[in-house]
Amino acid sequence: MGFLSDTLSRVKPSATIVMTQKARDLKAQGRDVISLSVGEPDFDTPDHIKEAAMAAIRRNETRYPPVSGITELREAITRKFKRENGLDYKVSQTIVCTGGKQVIYNALLATLNPGDEVLIPTPYWVSYPEMVGLCGGTATFVETRLEDNFKLRPEALDRAITPKTKWIILNSPSNPSGAAYTRAELKALTDVLMRHPQVWVLTDDMYEHLTYGGFEFVTPAQVEPNLYERTLTMNGVSKAYAMTGWRIGYAGGPEHLIKAMDFVQGQQTSGACTIAQWAAVEALNGPQDHLKTFKQAFEERRDLVVSMLNQTKYLKCPTPEGAFYVYPSCAEAIGRRAPSGKVIATDEDFVSELLESEGVAAVHGSAFGLGPNFRISYATSNALLEEACSRIQRFCGALS
Repeated sequence: MGFLSDTLSRVKPSATIVMTQKARDLKAQGRDVISLSVGEPDFDTPDHIKEAAMAAIRRNETRYPPVSGITELREAITRKFKRENGLDYKVSQTIVCTGGKQVIYNALLATLNPGDEVLIPTPYWVSYPEMVGLCGGTATFVETRLEDNFKLRPEALDRAITPKTKWIILNSPSNPSGAAYTRAELKALTDVLMRHPQVWVLTDDMYEHLTYGGFEFVTPAQVEPNLYERTLTMNGVSKAYAMTGWRIGYAGGPEHLIKAMDFVQGQQTSGACTIAQWAAVEALNGPQDHLKTFKQAFEERRDLVVSMLNQTKYLKCPTPEGAFYVYPSCAEAIGRRAPSGKVIATDEDFVSELLESEGVAAVHGSAFGLGPNFRISYATSNALLEEACSRIQRFCGALS
């Protein structure tokens, strides 16, 4: 190649994006494809939020914003943290970025030196290790188990920390497993972190509002106030407000870290889109009634999918507490022959054959660092989910 940077050799393309594109291509060829690969609510952005964006345009809120976000949004963020998480942040301890991804990227770019390790529990969201690599750090992994519903055990965390560990990334509810930590489970992890003062916590709370069955969401700095000074609490409007395309993520954290992130962002993208920021002000300050509707629909879908997958030959699917994903194990399908005649050697073979033979797109678990599993997003209609699960049952039934 010669011309391109060595950094690119450290990064893999996003498996979820690759799979979603594959499904799109097959659809374009006229194939009947049900795509369960994309992590996006199928609901529309609530009307009052859209109205706020249109009002902002009419008011000509179209100039460059401050790098860290408009004051109104940063104030709304401090109120949100106080109201929903019991966390006190000043406006100067908040930052608004172009999506949650940029929050994480800014934090890593502002803090990592070569040799610094970032601890990531598996299965993980595909972008975490790639961002660590792009920012010059080393991603180290700590495995979770199906028996523990893919939740990190405190003793495993303790073993994985080294003197070089600079961050741990915790994502609850999790993409891809949907696993969410109870207060007691999180406290067991923060107790370990209290013994390792060099480790900072980057908590990805993007799915905070999507938990089911009366589950109470908590975040690390809330559970262990002594971690407040070394925790970056990240969130955004994408999932809870169906605003994925508006690209607004935000965080609260220690002022010196926020300043460093602002410094990085000032030379990278500057402030996020003003119109999207005004929409986010309304999302955080305005009525929250839609959340009940979202949660109810997602909980029904979760129960439908878990039940149908657990009635499927060779599959095991734990019931997740949140988000809109399930992460079934296909271990018993490995080594069997697909209808095409191909022997399924990996979870990647499993999802490829499933797409080829039944037109159902899912993402293989090894892309998220833990297999043999696959991820299904149930952010689509009950009718489509039922049809997709019937196809998965048919596919698994045909394995020999």
